[in-house]
Amino acid sequence: MTSGNADPIRLGTRAFKADPYAEYARLRDQTPVIRVTLPDRRVAWLVTRYDDVAALLRDGRFVKEMKNARTQDELRREPWVPRMFRPLTRNMLDLDMPDHGRLRGIVQRAFTPRLIEEMTERIQALADGLLDRAAGPMDVIRDYALPIPTTVIAEMLGVPVEDRHRFHRWSKVIVASDPSGFGMLRAIPSAIHFLRYIRGLVEKRRANPRDDLISALVEAEDQGQRLDADELVAMIFLLLVAGHETTVNLIGNATLALLEHPDQAQSLRADPELETRAIEELLRFEGPLEFATERYVREDVEIGGERIPRGDLVYAVLASANRDERQFPDPDSLILSRDPNRHLAFGLGIHFCLGAPLARLEGRIAITTLFRRAPHLQLARPRAALRWRRGLILRGVESLPVTFAT
Repeated sequence: MTSGNADPIRLGTRAFKADPYAEYARLRDQTPVIRVTLPDRRVAWLVTRYDDVAALLRDGRFVKEMKNARTQDELRREPWVPRMFRPLTRNMLDLDMPDHGRLRGIVQRAFTPRLIEEMTERIQALADGLLDRAAGPMDVIRDYALPIPTTVIAEMLGVPVEDRHRFHRWSKVIVASDPSGFGMLRAIPSAIHFLRYIRGLVEKRRANPRDDLISALVEAEDQGQRLDADELVAMIFLLLVAGHETTVNLIGNATLALLEHPDQAQSLRADPELETRAIEELLRFEGPLEFATERYVREDVEIGGERIPRGDLVYAVLASANRDERQFPDPDSLILSRDPNRHLAFGLGIHFCLGAPLARLEGRIAITTLFRRAPHLQLARPRAALRWRRGLILRGVESLPVTFAT
């Protein structure tokens, strides 16, 4: 399997997403670094053990920009990106230093733990308000997990909250598509609408600045403060997408995990001091990101006993690393009191998730409020009937119907 032969792992499919952990355990044991064929027919390496994943995420030889790992001749053979979509390639998640550090520095002040903690009351009010309006069966994703982070990031940026369903619909299509030519074709209409929408917001804030993050970013561009026009659009796009997609899956996955482990749910209700450790264990056990985003090898590298040639595509499998028995005792058990818990759900190194403090706070409040206020919460359909979202990076269900049984 390491030599590029046919690969039986059906990555990104709904069936694989439903329970990938047995396959990852097999890979960690037998072929911890493996060359596979992705759904879009590209070839990539998967790295599955905790120590190897942690090392990869910190290693500057694994870069985000393809141009930093391949020759000009190799780059010319890559699919052409239309000019209108180039801002999508200028977001800080897909850039190396120094551009990554420059862009991160522009927005990181909006995501400090102190400023995020000041949002506690607003997030709590959102959670309570949504549950106050819940009557009868509820879809946790649509009616709870989605409105909380989309409202918060929309308010931070200055996006009309009533538009949240539009940008979630567009982002869902984009993040589920693979980056092959055919995969991107499917996402083109959503990308066009999303980029046009963002450019409209920028022009509105340019003409009428407000006290919001988009206005601050527009001002940074106008004053030449290390931000060009494409980077401005890309930054807003990234914040809107990453600012809600990860947390939606965190809340949904955590809810499902606790419903399947009622003893742990009861422990959480009984002991408020467990909340902080609980959110870390839920991030480890059923994290919202299955893979870290792509890396390319800048030079030949050996990792996990395998030699990866310069220019190859590599994915760190966070979901596997977080279930590695070499790092976590009894890794397939949900233990909310687990300590220590050095999971990799938000990545590691310079690309560690900028929004981790916000996602933790939103997840903790949403999950604890739901299970405190609905002590008899139950799944409304069997787990086997749940539909998991397609795609490599994110992992979560499309819908999670529940009842407030008594």
